[in-house]
Amino acid sequence: MRNIVYAILLLVCVSSCITKKELVYIQNKSFKESVPTEFNTISKDYRLQPNDVLSVKVLSAQPELASPYNIMNPNSGFGFAEPGSLFLNGYSIDKDGSISLPDVGKIKVAGLTTTEAEELIQERVKQYITDATVVTKLLSFKISVLGEVRNPGHFFIYNERANILEGLSMAGDLTIGASREDLKLVRQKPGSSEVILVDLTDPNLIQSQYYYLQPNDVLYVAPRKGYLTRENLTLAGTFFGLISTTVLLLNYLK
Repeated sequence: MRNIVYAILLLVCVSSCITKKELVYIQNKSFKESVPTEFNTISKDYRLQPNDVLSVKVLSAQPELASPYNIMNPNSGFGFAEPGSLFLNGYSIDKDGSISLPDVGKIKVAGLTTTEAEELIQERVKQYITDATVVTKLLSFKISVLGEVRNPGHFFIYNERANILEGLSMAGDLTIGASREDLKLVRQKPGSSEVILVDLTDPNLIQSQYYYLQPNDVLYVAPRKGYLTRENLTLAGTFFGLISTTVLLLNYLK
């Protein structure tokens, strides 16, 4: 019995060893301390889609003319402090890709960047307010992070160039049981979705078109292969250790 317990404990110790290679992000032996390694990154401007929510502020020397366009006070922030109020404080893009402004009517913004949408809205509003200045921001930049992270959930992002590592940091980073080589990114496309596997240990990730996050991205982090087996072996080792201790104690009491 004792030999069996020792064999199990030895197996647990060997199988529970976690190597540095399993945990480190963006691995590259050519990295140097004194010379930076440059990567060409791919950053495409996000194109607006139906169901996105825009904040539209119209500023004018005549506030009474601009007020009908401003769902929220133009002198306040963009509503970031209260994500739950986005649909009350912004203009939702309908299924046809348009928003509706007072007097102006429908403006099709789907397929445009936020900068292009801002320029188009300003051009249309200036037909009614000659000195109008329009400021447009995307309110609905939300991501969801699931799986082997410390704090899974959904998070609002206020940086249109946020990357995958920043998104994971918002969820408290990966757990020790998370696979660094098997992250699934689910991305919404107009009328469809796509899934891509991401390897966080690969330095070429920085050059990938999926390095930067987009609104409504979902990140799922899978557990490492063998991690559950190690956990089960650890429990088994603990169980047999208790049995061994009990047997030794009973023999001693005899």
